[in-house]
Amino acid sequence: MRAIRHRRRSIPALAALAAAAVAAPVLLSAAPAAAHPREGRLAKELVEEVGVRGAYRHLAKFQQIADANGGNRAAGTPGHAASAAYVHDTLKKAGYDVSYQDFDIYEAHTRTEKTTVLGQGSREPATAAFTFTRSTPAGGLAAPLAPARVDETPGCTADDYPAGAFAGKIALVKRGACTFVEKQRAAAAAGAIGVIVYNHSGTTPVRGGFSSPAEGIIPSAGITLADGEALAAAAAGGEVSVRLELDQEHVKKTTRNVIAETTGGRSDRVVTVGAHLDSVPEGPGINDNGSGSAGLLEVALKLAEEGANKKGKGKQPANKVRFGWWSAEELGLLGSEHYVAQLSEKQKKDIALYLNFDMIASPNPVQFVYDGDDSDKTGAGAGPAGSAQIEALINGFLDKKRKPHEGSDFDGRSDYGPFIANGIPAGGTFTGAEGVKTAEQAARYGGTAGAPYDPNYHGAGDDLKNVDLKVFDTNLDVIAHAVGTYAESLRSLGRP
Repeated sequence: MRAIRHRRRSIPALAALAAAAVAAPVLLSAAPAAAHPREGRLAKELVEEVGVRGAYRHLAKFQQIADANGGNRAAGTPGHAASAAYVHDTLKKAGYDVSYQDFDIYEAHTRTEKTTVLGQGSREPATAAFTFTRSTPAGGLAAPLAPARVDETPGCTADDYPAGAFAGKIALVKRGACTFVEKQRAAAAAGAIGVIVYNHSGTTPVRGGFSSPAEGIIPSAGITLADGEALAAAAAGGEVSVRLELDQEHVKKTTRNVIAETTGGRSDRVVTVGAHLDSVPEGPGINDNGSGSAGLLEVALKLAEEGANKKGKGKQPANKVRFGWWSAEELGLLGSEHYVAQLSEKQKKDIALYLNFDMIASPNPVQFVYDGDDSDKTGAGAGPAGSAQIEALINGFLDKKRKPHEGSDFDGRSDYGPFIANGIPAGGTFTGAEGVKTAEQAARYGGTAGAPYDPNYHGAGDDLKNVDLKVFDTNLDVIAHAVGTYAESLRSLGRP
């Protein structure tokens, strides 16, 4: 799961897209169709066949690949290429129609990141260059600071930048409410020649970024909350000038998605299931997201044994099932965005739903289910029509298993984002990232209150030793049940 700093769509933007999709009268039938004679059987068989032992061998393979390739499986690296080849070749042997989907990404190498407050008492606040920022000219940009208005959406809209007050200056903007891209664009539109974003909490500089060099319009960097507030207060009392020095190299690389689909099933009712395969450069990414990748792979293999492909001995499913292992999620959902962007309008309409599984074996877990109907009334709102039914299917399964669960907002941090943005109903599970477990959650799920759901999130410790196999097993069953259900029938989704 990508860190918040890379979020490309703001929560309000996702909410608007989702609301539009909900309003579109294309998915739900007036009444559910009669049950298919085989409905429920495939789901039951898959849940019985899929187990943690089989999926664990895929986790172990991902760990082995990371160990042999510098400790990570990041997009554009040999570790990711080997992971993609393992998934591709395993599914090819199982009889799937498998393909690679190549696309370009960029890697940022920062050489200089420096802010100097000019004048008497010159000092250098700790500074972090944004990923894929534009570099400053040699010697930096020296200009007065112009603080943007601080409100509920600081620096997000044009009215946060009074006319004429930012031309030729460096904007000082508080973090929060919208993406770094939106803040930068608003500042540039007001005439700012650079932007410095200060944190809304903590003691570290903002580590923000964009998804590609093309999004870097003006030099952009982050500083701490304390330094930002001090500069804003000083600028309120008179002119404060700074020199911003940023030097960053952007290197183009190629990475690839892996797409596998059943040879049987209706191609106009495609059940799409996805997980990102890449890790961050800092670690092997066994929970994030080897767990979701391994879960999909094991379910796909068992589905093949049940007859999903020509090599299988059983009956092929009614609906085509398509599995996607996305690359460059950690850089901003780039793999899933590329996949959806290259689909024709008909191909998008042929996708009945999208299921996403990202981080499903967190060591201090909570069982989260994406809040398709917005019953929690937080964040981005409901997903497109059909998302509520997906949530209900997963919740009902967990209830029968007597497994506690709770909702999680569609906050744009994982690969459901591009599907939702195109009106495709979505759902899925995850077990927590850097968020902190509450005392109430510890009482329900066990584990440690006051500690992150995954203390190793985006670090070297996200390895084979730090996964919870019990919650992993639960989520394997969720994947198996959902895939088996929708492969045979879309009746519970509201489609005949």
